[in-house]
Amino acid sequence: MDMEAPLQSLHQRILEDIRECILSGAWPPGFRIPFEHELTAEYGCSRMTVNKALSQLAKAGLIERRRRSGSFVTRPKSQAAILEIHDIGTEVEALGLPYRYERLERHRRRAIAEDRRQLGFSGGSVLELLCRHFAGERPFCLEQRLINLAAVPEAGDEAFDETAPGPWLTARVPWSAAEHAISATEAGGATASILGIAPGAACLVVERKTWNAERPITHVRLIYPGNDHRLVARFSPPGE
Repeated sequence: MDMEAPLQSLHQRILEDIRECILSGAWPPGFRIPFEHELTAEYGCSRMTVNKALSQLAKAGLIERRRRSGSFVTRPKSQAAILEIHDIGTEVEALGLPYRYERLERHRRRAIAEDRRQLGFSGGSVLELLCRHFAGERPFCLEQRLINLAAVPEAGDEAFDETAPGPWLTARVPWSAAEHAISATEAGGATASILGIAPGAACLVVERKTWNAERPITHVRLIYPGNDHRLVARFSPPGE
């Protein structure tokens, strides 16, 4: 252990070490992680540095901090919560229609300002994908996706010719948090052509970001013809 390492590097090392133990399954749900004073002794750092790392892990939902008891690996989300990130192929098949996918564009490049805004990171390399999903013979959804290659470097070698990026990412990269934004828009000329609808037609837009701890994984914008789609949310009163 480098006792002269800067405070930030020690903080990041503690964060990554604990995150790896959790995501690898070495520390299962309910496992009590070492106390703050134990981590302070192990890493040769201040208690403030350890506390900062644990606070970030708690904010990301990977651990639960209990007063006087310590910190514990959280239980996994219920199946219903996981299924809030839907697989488009499954959506189509639930309609009783054959599903088909095609990749329209693929670009690996350095992030521009808009990429940094969408992903919420300082920069690096990204993979940009434009994909179309079909229900039967009709276009079902247009997918515009950015993947942070620092978080998912293996995506840079994947063509995505046969497999859509959504299920590919879900199968390979654990995510700890997701954010959805829903809006409406009018189809521009290019979007209208891809979806086979009239320019200016109403579209439903679902934007989603996912993170692994605090590292952004992907930003996706899904555009659906508005007349054919609706969103349904099922929920219960608090405490039930």
